[in-house]
Amino acid sequence: MEAQDKKKILIRSSLASVGAIALFVLLFFTLGPAVFGQSTPGNSSSERKYAQMFEQVFSYVSRNFVDEPDQQKLFEGAMKGLFDSLGDPHSLYLSDIDMMGLNDTTTGEFGGVGLYINKTDPSQASKSGDLREHYVEIVAPIEDTPAYKAGILAGDYITKIQGEDVTEFSMDKVLSVLRGKPGTKVKVTILRGSATSLDFELERAKIEVPTVKTAWIEPGIAYLRITQFNAHTKEKFDEAISGFEKKSYAKLIIDLRNNPGGLLEIVAKIGGRFFKDGVIVSTRSRVPGESSTYNAENEQTVPNSVQIIVLIDKGSASASEILSGALKDRKRALLVGETTYGKGSVQQIIPFDKTGFKLTMARYYTPSGVNIDKVGIKPDLEVKDPDLTDAELEIYRKLLNDKKLETWAKAHPDGSAASIAIFVKELQSSGIALNERLLTRLSRVEQWRAKNQNPPTIDLDYDIVLKKAVDLLNAGPLVLP
Repeated sequence: MEAQDKKKILIRSSLASVGAIALFVLLFFTLGPAVFGQSTPGNSSSERKYAQMFEQVFSYVSRNFVDEPDQQKLFEGAMKGLFDSLGDPHSLYLSDIDMMGLNDTTTGEFGGVGLYINKTDPSQASKSGDLREHYVEIVAPIEDTPAYKAGILAGDYITKIQGEDVTEFSMDKVLSVLRGKPGTKVKVTILRGSATSLDFELERAKIEVPTVKTAWIEPGIAYLRITQFNAHTKEKFDEAISGFEKKSYAKLIIDLRNNPGGLLEIVAKIGGRFFKDGVIVSTRSRVPGESSTYNAENEQTVPNSVQIIVLIDKGSASASEILSGALKDRKRALLVGETTYGKGSVQQIIPFDKTGFKLTMARYYTPSGVNIDKVGIKPDLEVKDPDLTDAELEIYRKLLNDKKLETWAKAHPDGSAASIAIFVKELQSSGIALNERLLTRLSRVEQWRAKNQNPPTIDLDYDIVLKKAVDLLNAGPLVLP
């Protein structure tokens, strides 16, 4: 089957998705086929009235404006205004660029720098004075991509792209300037914390979205990281569990940090691997046929005897919140980390011509009946890497800009732990007032980058959240709230 035909089929598929916010090209939710003729609640006579009024105004403007207008621009402007009026950041008109991004995301790979992002339309941004609402929010970097390797973090904000302020950029504009031919470079300026500005020059690459990574912490303790829930995740998850079974795992750490979401039906299936029956998630809507309950279907593959800890953070959104919420509500796992993003609605993609739109059709609820939109899921045990102070962030910025780490790593790409420790002491003696753990991690990252290698799946020396999970599992049977 030709690639283009596969893309068309994927767009028209009936898989529901609760993917987060926006991917580098938007991570979309699909709930069903594109059907305009479905029955919906509302006043049909009122709909006809306003539709006729719109048609009359559109025609009048098109025929009478002093200069001949571009009718496509008229249409797109009207569509954007229509969705802006809903006051829902997840319902929006999708340009041909957005739809192209949807194609790329659904097939699991696309071109760019590797960021899940969110950008409020300039016309909808509040007038609170908080400029972050006008910037491009980094929901999460995609693992092993240029942005991830460069050190861009969830919670950062892009303030400039190629030196140009993004305040008035639409999502279309952001995507068009971040995307590009692999091998070309793009410069982004990042706001971290309240005032620290960092510049990154990223080399665009073909982004292949990973889905599942595994490792062994120690005998009996398996580690499974899900980076997003796409069409391949269930298969990879099942393979991972099968591999763990062969080595007699008794404890499992599921890492959902920086997982922005994905397909609803996929996460529901994976949730069913932990239970014989019962609710995984439900969706509720005012539209007939859009309310559903997803139950476990007697396909449990993770035994009840396996103790489970789930790692979450502010980059865990949507589908990852569904899985963590189901495991928490049904007393199947202990959640460790930070409160999640808070994305509790489901959208439907309606393609037409080369464009389309995304409309919130339902909200989803955890098994206990809770909708976590704008609230998130709280961990049972809060553990987080301490935020750097503004003074520490400024030291960090200077350290990156001075390229001391990069220079050292290129000269010592295979430097031992002892040589890293000596280098860290030298940095601290020179006035770099950052803790040893962070400087050691940064030095290792630069070594991997110098050798063009991806970081290892786990780093217990640096990852205090993961280390806490391991300590809890080794302390004895888990006590669930």
